[in-house]
Amino acid sequence: MDEDWAAVAGAINARTADLALKQKELAERSGVSLAIVREIQQGKIQRRRNPRTLEALSIALDWHPQHLSAVLRGENPPEAEAPATTADDPVVAMLGTIVRELRGLRAQVGTLSSRLESAVSGENEKPTKSR
Repeated sequence: MDEDWAAVAGAINARTADLALKQKELAERSGVSLAIVREIQQGKIQRRRNPRTLEALSIALDWHPQHLSAVLRGENPPEAEAPATTADDPVVAMLGTIVRELRGLRAQVGTLSSRLESAVSGENEKPTKSR
């Protein structure tokens, strides 16, 4: 399946211009990190994303939750009034964002914990100066 991230970037950029939204505002409205919003809008880093990321952005842009997913696949996006499935519930999308953020924080805490343990064990191994 071909993914057209340039089309997604173009759609988001056009819509944010129409709505006079800045990247930071889009990130806040969608619950998607500013770095991810920037990556998608610039279209420089094209990688598989969680579908909920595009759903959250679509909802924040006042589109149908599947709008950007359809654009990515080269399909005609559904109308904003089209019924959304329960998987498209904005609360579900927001929970997905929260889970991703928690996983990122857990990884950061693990890294900091490892560094702290290394630093403490390194201090314990240093020879003390005798007077």
